Amino acid sequence: MRTAVIGLGLIGGSLLRASAAAGHETTGFDVDPATREAARAAGHRVAETVGAAVEGADVTVVGVPLTVLHEVLPELAGHDGLVTDVTSVKGPVRDLMAKHGIRRFVGGHPMAGKETSGFAASDPDLFTGCAWVLCLEPHGTDLGDWLTLARLFTGMGARVVPVTADEHDDAVAGISHVPHLVAAALAAPIAADPLAGALAAGSFRDGTRVAATRAALTAAMCGGNASAVHRRLRSIIDDLTVMADALSTGDPVPALIPHLKPGERARKAWPAAPGRPETVVTEIEPLLALGRSGGWVTSVGDGDVLALRPESGRNRS
Repeated sequence: MRTAVIGLGLIGGSLLRASAAAGHETTGFDVDPATREAARAAGHRVAETVGAAVEGADVTVVGVPLTVLHEVLPELAGHDGLVTDVTSVKGPVRDLMAKHGIRRFVGGHPMAGKETSGFAASDPDLFTGCAWVLCLEPHGTDLGDWLTLARLFTGMGARVVPVTADEHDDAVAGISHVPHLVAAALAAPIAADPLAGALAAGSFRDGTRVAATRAALTAAMCGGNASAVHRRLRSIIDDLTVMADALSTGDPVPALIPHLKPGERARKAWPAAPGRPETVVTEIEPLLALGRSGGWVTSVGDGDVLALRPESGRNRS
């Protein structure tokens, strides 16, 4: 398959490497000349323009931040190939693609990353075992195009999760976007508290790792999904307020336990153990039911889709 990757940062660069390693004829492009040279030096085919990169491509992956996506899309107008993206919010990207007349589009989001960025941080194995969302809209997605991408990304070792754009944006607000905001709030005070910095250990490290993400990237991610992030953040604030009130009681230990137990149980049960392999009917609703149950596609063959879903979710659909 001929693939093109536009934007060669951490995710785009990793995808360029992974696609080439999987045997696809892959061409990359980045607006930064130094990044283009770094990718060439690593042995990859790199074009000098977006148009040259996507010419003749079966699949084009747009790997630029949401804040500059509108600058790239006019260069894809009239492109006949299948287009997907790796942006961390899906509703706004869907709307932008429609606005710019991108005819064949399937939204995507690999749930993989690091606190570091740029082509130098890219890794061809970044997507191995990761959940890769591919949006499946009941009245807007061509199932054949979706299956083409699912086959491509499972071939790179990813677990493809079918959901709608709105379902994706609500879910990632809670498990990705809000944790970035909370990590930033937890990390900032140690700058003025050297003793706390000296004592910080595992719980601080694990809870604040993503605070090292560039502020501009976190702001773009959360701002692009503002409504869902605001709702989820307010819910977390409410929960923390209840815990703060429990600390103000005459006996805070037993007062806290009922508010801590749900998190303890949920974290111990995560990740859920996968159930038995199954074949999913290649229709939109059964695939969406798979994703909503926490399941994922493991491979796409000629006429069949193989999948796993967690034991706890096998009877939900």
